[in-house]
Amino acid sequence: MDQGTTLLIGDWSVNPASGQISREGQSIRVEARTMRLLICLAERAGEVVSIDDLLEQVWSGVIVTPDSVYQAVALLRRLLGDDPRQPTYIATVPRLGYRMVASVSPGVAPVAAPLPAAEPTESTRAMANLGGSKSGRHPRVWLLITAAAALCLALVVGFVFYGKVGGNVGAVSAPPVAPGQNSVAVLPFLDLTSESMDQEYFADGMTEELIDRLSKIPGLRVPPPTSSFYFKGKKVPIADIARSLGVAYVLDGSLRQSGSTMRVAARLVRADSGFVVWSETYDRRMDDSLKVQDDIAGEVIRALGPSIDGTVRSAGTTY
Repeated sequence: MDQGTTLLIGDWSVNPASGQISREGQSIRVEARTMRLLICLAERAGEVVSIDDLLEQVWSGVIVTPDSVYQAVALLRRLLGDDPRQPTYIATVPRLGYRMVASVSPGVAPVAAPLPAAEPTESTRAMANLGGSKSGRHPRVWLLITAAAALCLALVVGFVFYGKVGGNVGAVSAPPVAPGQNSVAVLPFLDLTSESMDQEYFADGMTEELIDRLSKIPGLRVPPPTSSFYFKGKKVPIADIARSLGVAYVLDGSLRQSGSTMRVAARLVRADSGFVVWSETYDRRMDDSLKVQDDIAGEVIRALGPSIDGTVRSAGTTY
């Protein structure tokens, strides 16, 4: 996209060149990387843009975690006044990425108001009169020349200043996420039923249900599903995943189906040591898969209580 192009995204006029978005007389300056994120989504409006694509296009050459994408999208939503539960600009597509749902169309670049002419000095008046008497030029020509020179100087200074600021902003990488003791990531549960993986939907639902339950515990930090599902199907050591997501514990599991019975195994791993601090296996009949997910998630949360109790004891949480 040409950086001189202005876009209309929903109610907002977006000017990438100036790094500003405006609506109803309100203008907001947007950090360079956040602007690139907005433009990346707008250029593929209506399409799902994956986390990998966003990392490649917005954070090219910078090593960051998927959590950085989540935080950047959250910031962009706040700037646009968007509600993630009822999005009018950016919708989350679970396990896939994000989609721009607002209308996107070319906009008209605002015309800058002319600068007021500076009051001529005595020397300027003398030069204007001299020029008028010898060449027949109107004295106002000198005023226009003075104003044009002042405008050029201002543009050069502004370009140099903005270039330095923009370069510094673009070079800053996201700070590493420090792991906290009161933090746990839920990795996508594995479907081990068969090669067809016909229970993958159940495994994904089990993962999302656990994330939702754990995130409601006061004092416990849980990465969102988008961050956790980024690692689905990737052979990454648990220690590296925990370091990327900034968590102290990792909860993972698997499921197997035999006839009408579903066996779900779950375990809690201490990331820095690799020790399993808790594990359990649950057998349930598959009469109602949603109820099974809810029941097992509740039991896992209660069972995790003693393992993570010290991290959230101050919050007075009851499991």
